[in-house]
Amino acid sequence: MGISKAPSPARGVYAALATPRRADSTEPDAAVLLDYLDAIAGTGVDGVVLFGATGEFAHFEIHERMRLLTFAVRRSPVPVLVNVSHSTLAGSLDLATYALETSAAGALLLPPYFDNYSDAQLRRFFEEFVNLLGGRIPIYLYNLPFLTNRISPELARRLLTSGAFAGIKDSSGEWGMFEALKRLQRERQFQLLIGNESLYVRARIAGADGIVSGVAAALPELIVAIDHAITNLHLDRARQLDFRLQEFVAWLPNFPTAVGIKQAAAVRGWKHDQFAVPLDPDTSAVLDKFRSWLSDWIPMVLSECKHDIKA
Repeated sequence: MGISKAPSPARGVYAALATPRRADSTEPDAAVLLDYLDAIAGTGVDGVVLFGATGEFAHFEIHERMRLLTFAVRRSPVPVLVNVSHSTLAGSLDLATYALETSAAGALLLPPYFDNYSDAQLRRFFEEFVNLLGGRIPIYLYNLPFLTNRISPELARRLLTSGAFAGIKDSSGEWGMFEALKRLQRERQFQLLIGNESLYVRARIAGADGIVSGVAAALPELIVAIDHAITNLHLDRARQLDFRLQEFVAWLPNFPTAVGIKQAAAVRGWKHDQFAVPLDPDTSAVLDKFRSWLSDWIPMVLSECKHDIKA
C-alpha cells in the first residue's frame, strides 16, 4: 500500500485524474490508468483524486470504481482521495466502506444527484452517511453546484461545525462561498480545498489549504509551480503563472465536462482519446483548434514551470 495507509489532512495540490476508458466500452482501462497515475504522481503533486467530475465517475459501475481504487492505492506514492458519490445513500456507503478497506486517504462526497433536494433533506443525507460510516475515514464535502445539488453556506456551516467532516472541496467558483467557509474555520478547524481554478490563486493567497484540480490531470506542473510560488511568497510570479492557467481555462467552456482536460492529456501522450458522447461538427472544429493551440502552448508552459520549481 502507498502513503494512503496513514491519512493526514489534505493540503497542497491534488490532481483530479481523468479516467481512461477502453475503446467503445463503458469499462475503464486499468493498465492505462496506472501508467498515467505514475506520470502525474512524479510531477510533485501532493496527492491524487479518483472518480471526481474530471474522472467522470457517473459513467462507471460501482464495482469498476472499487476495482480501480484498489489498484491505484497500491500503486500510488502519494495519498489517494476518492469520490464516493452516488445517487443513493446505499451506493455512497458501499463505495466509502470499500475506500476504508483499501486504505484510501479519504473520501469526497457530493450531495445525492439527479433529483433536487432541500437543505433539510441534504442535511439528513450527510448526517445519516457519517452516522452509518462511524467516522472511520476522513470525509470531505464536495460542492459542485454546476452538476448537482448545491451545498449552501448555511448547510456547510451546520455540517462542518459538527466535527464529523474533515473538510470541503468547493468547486462553486463563488468568492462569497469561499469567504463564508473561511469564516467558518474560526469556529471549527477543517480543510478548505478549492475545486475551481478560476479562484485558485486568489483563494490560496487568502488562506485556502489547497486545491483539487482537474487541470492538474493534464498540466500538473503548472498547478504545482503556482502553489510552489505561493507557499514561497513569490506572489508576483504566482500571478504570472496564473495568467497561463487562465489562458487554458478560457477554452474549457467550449466543450462538455472533462473533454478539454482529456484532450490536453492526450496531446501530452496520455491515452485519453475516448469521450463519453460524440461531438457535433462545430464542437469538433473548436476542439481541433484547441489541439493545435496546445501543441505550441504546452511545451512553452512546461519549460516555464520547470524553471520555477527548480528556482
